[in-house]
Amino acid sequence: MAVRPIVITGDPVLHRTAAHVTDFDEALRRLVADMHETNEAANGVGLAAPQIGVGLRVFVWKMENNDGVPVLGHVINPILTTSRVPQDRPDPHDDSEGCLSVPGESFPLKRAGQAHVVGVDLHQAAVAFDATGWFARCMQHEYDHLNGMLYLDRLDDRYGKKARKTVKRNGWGKPGNTWLPGVDPDPFGHDAPAQVE
Repeated sequence: MAVRPIVITGDPVLHRTAAHVTDFDEALRRLVADMHETNEAANGVGLAAPQIGVGLRVFVWKMENNDGVPVLGHVINPILTTSRVPQDRPDPHDDSEGCLSVPGESFPLKRAGQAHVVGVDLHQAAVAFDATGWFARCMQHEYDHLNGMLYLDRLDDRYGKKARKTVKRNGWGKPGNTWLPGVDPDPFGHDAPAQVE
């Protein structure tokens, strides 16, 4: 297993539809293992294969949930359906979302409160579950990655404008930008020393 660099918005692999997995082989097992290790090192709750530069329909998660789904998991060639997305404005406190491929930033986004996920695992056994709340948000976020979308693409006009300025200010929006979990400082501050008051 190895921690792999996470690509940042602007890299083409993040902005195109990922290919279906057809070979359930040792390379796929290594990919899923590396994704779990990378997600762990990044203090992430989810990671899609395009985020480490691999254009395949695979994502992993590590997230507590109230849905009876294992905290640690993966799904290959998933299909996701959701309940209706609320149409009211996102709340900056309750709906703020982040992404390892937009390191250190977060913006408010409304998501559906429920998601149904189906796919297969490494052994081609069926995977099917319902996710609610923040776990449903995570599933939608990772599924979007497989379809060439970042959460930035779903922001309303107000937050979308802020996000575009942020991407430009950070020098992103073009190929070649990455960060390496466990080596580079955690952009979300998980490795920052605790403040003593």
